[in-house]
Amino acid sequence: MARPVTLFTGQWADLGIETMCQKAADFGYDGLELACWGDHFEVDKADEAYCNGRRELLEKSDLQLFSISAHLVGQAVCDNIDARHEAILPPYVWGDGEPEGVRQRAAEELKKTAAAAARLGVDVVNGFTGSSIWHLLYSFPPTPDSMIDDGFADFGRRFKPILDDFQKHGVKFALEVHPTEIAFDIASAERAIEAVDGHPAFGFNYDPSHLGYQGVDYVEFIYRFPDRIFHAHMKDVGWSASPTEAGVFGGHVAFGDRRRFWDFRSLGRGNIDFEEIIRALNRINYQGPLSVEWEDGGMDREHGAEEACAFVKDVDFEPSDAAFDAAFAE
Repeated sequence: MARPVTLFTGQWADLGIETMCQKAADFGYDGLELACWGDHFEVDKADEAYCNGRRELLEKSDLQLFSISAHLVGQAVCDNIDARHEAILPPYVWGDGEPEGVRQRAAEELKKTAAAAARLGVDVVNGFTGSSIWHLLYSFPPTPDSMIDDGFADFGRRFKPILDDFQKHGVKFALEVHPTEIAFDIASAERAIEAVDGHPAFGFNYDPSHLGYQGVDYVEFIYRFPDRIFHAHMKDVGWSASPTEAGVFGGHVAFGDRRRFWDFRSLGRGNIDFEEIIRALNRINYQGPLSVEWEDGGMDREHGAEEACAFVKDVDFEPSDAAFDAAFAE
């Protein structure tokens, strides 16, 4: 049986949850990955009755639910907090904006999210972690190893208690490996695992789009962490075959600007090789959903979301349960 294809609602938070359910069903999706912003899933309201109501709402549209996502709150756990964070955080997490207070409230909110996920009946929360050392990406002035070590230690110190809470509730945290996070490629993902002492509740929301344009082997990522792929995003990105005005760092130009070296694309219209991704996911026996995170600044999103659903259902396939030449062994 092919894996269910779901739609991540993070880029659709301007729509109410009932509208979102109806559109996703009309587009052909099997389920939703609910974002913990907008009114899609509100952690501060998520008692038993609220969670039951969300389940019933999805069931009315014949939609399944496998995960929720807490990217925005997670970003604030380890980040160097500044004015940008106020726009992405609930007021009760932002509070007075004092950086350490924000980080601590964000950590408590993630713990509450794990409990809410358990009440909702899902066992994966996708999200971000933030990073105290992202600004040290380019090592000039020369960055001593001790500063990087301190950043990973800070991540471990802040996240291990969170992960303990996740484990207590039978829920896993799936970091979306992504620029600005503590892990943004294979090498940093390995260090992140080490920083939390290999905690069993810590793994990844696999997303090839954030790896490909960096030059990271996004298929090898699957093979490197087969037991820690807790969830998978299907998202495409295109990058130029020739030099551009704004390179891999983006040139401080907006998404959609033609001067960029890379930009997100509707699925099947970029450079990502989804055939190899599906084969790799089959080899590691990944049984979870394929969740479309749709972004393309040059395309109407409803058109894009519908074509993306069809694309993923077409590219996915079950692995063989026998060698192709098994008949000759008789």
